[in-house]
Amino acid sequence: MPNLTPILPEIVILTAACLILVIDLFVSDGRRHVSYWLTQLALLVATCVTIKTMQLDATKAFNNMVVDDMLADFLRIGCFIAVSLMLFYSRTYLVARSLFHGETFVLTLFALLGMQVMVSGNNFLTLYLGLELLSLSLYAMVALARDHPGAAEGAMKYFVLGALASGMLLYGLSMIYGATGSLDIDTVARSVLGKQANPLLLTFGLVFVVSGIAFKLGAAPYHMWVPDVYQGAPTAITLLIGTAPKLAAFALTLRLLSGALQGSAFDWQGMLIVLSLLSMVLGNLIAIAQTNIKRMLAYSTIANMGFMLLGFLAADLNGFSAAMFYTITYVFTSLASFGIIMLLSRAGFECEQLDDFKGLNQRSPWFAFIMLLVMFSLAGLPPTVGFYAKFSVIEAAVNAGFVWLAVAAVVASLVGAFYYLRVVKLMYFDDAVDRSPLDTRGDARVLLSTNGVLLLLLGILPQPLMGLCVIALTQSRFL
Repeated sequence: MPNLTPILPEIVILTAACLILVIDLFVSDGRRHVSYWLTQLALLVATCVTIKTMQLDATKAFNNMVVDDMLADFLRIGCFIAVSLMLFYSRTYLVARSLFHGETFVLTLFALLGMQVMVSGNNFLTLYLGLELLSLSLYAMVALARDHPGAAEGAMKYFVLGALASGMLLYGLSMIYGATGSLDIDTVARSVLGKQANPLLLTFGLVFVVSGIAFKLGAAPYHMWVPDVYQGAPTAITLLIGTAPKLAAFALTLRLLSGALQGSAFDWQGMLIVLSLLSMVLGNLIAIAQTNIKRMLAYSTIANMGFMLLGFLAADLNGFSAAMFYTITYVFTSLASFGIIMLLSRAGFECEQLDDFKGLNQRSPWFAFIMLLVMFSLAGLPPTVGFYAKFSVIEAAVNAGFVWLAVAAVVASLVGAFYYLRVVKLMYFDDAVDRSPLDTRGDARVLLSTNGVLLLLLGILPQPLMGLCVIALTQSRFL
């Protein structure tokens, strides 16, 4: 029997998904909360198992196809928390739109299982299987709301472009396999560092791999799916797509570029420069023209992924830790932003336009303040955590010698501040068009408030989280 300890969290989530799939068959429509709470219980148990089995030394299993290290455990816990918050925030929204049923919970757990496989994969095949499990679950979830306008269109675009990107990634990985003769990340890394790989084939494979990664991150010019999917999907599903999978995509990028292809850093740095610059410029400029809040946040995602890639350019511990810190804080900022959007939505009304935020301070001063913190954090304004996150990745780029790119990032950030502050202006200086009370559950209100305040506290005291990022990467030997 192999040692199952490294994959115990995955076993918990897979078992829970299968059990909920069967139990939900015997649950009436009026008692779907049973499946909901079983899902939340599974997330809690998986988190406790991950913490219980956490250890400093990396453990490999299944012929080195899976690695259980500090990085995997840290990102697993981040994914569990993000998915749990997504379910808390979206419960009222899902009930009002007849999406509060077993399929949603089961697909969410299978998507989470794919994320777990991605963060703990130590082989090209393992990483790709995790990516496909995540992607197929998300394609189905976007299309779940058959009556939602744009859902079918968004799902089709996501599926077609996602299949293209998966094919590019798989083709690139096959080329690297041909150049090095192995699918194992450690073996590939030794082959590349030892100059034993075919350089031409390796470079071609690297181009396709980086292209596939850029699509999964939503970086320009592979960003075409992001605004359409964000707008077309129900807001609860958009919340899922825009948060936890970013942590898994970060792990995929780190394990491929730093883990397997660190010896080709000069080649992939050049590609990331183009991706980062295009993402920051296009994302921030096009977001200014948006009147739909979900499309605006979609282009904001593109821009933020450009900032995150600045950390990877440094190709050292400081850069990777800054990128990891940026990804984690961006995920929790996005959770709060879409949480507020769902808070303002109700049965028969989707909060999708910027004008829907007019006079929010008159309706609810507290949640207007939470949204202000979210916008400040996304814009990178002190004292929110977004300021320190942007500062850390820009500092990493400067230390790596990319001063001109850091200057471009600062200018792009100033441009982006315009459309973020426009939301603040609408909330505080315009009269409310809709004065109906905000209707949501008490637990979602408490968690959303905590989430917003955390953006402020982490901005004032970012060192503990940054320290955890450094420890996770150091123990996982991403130096």
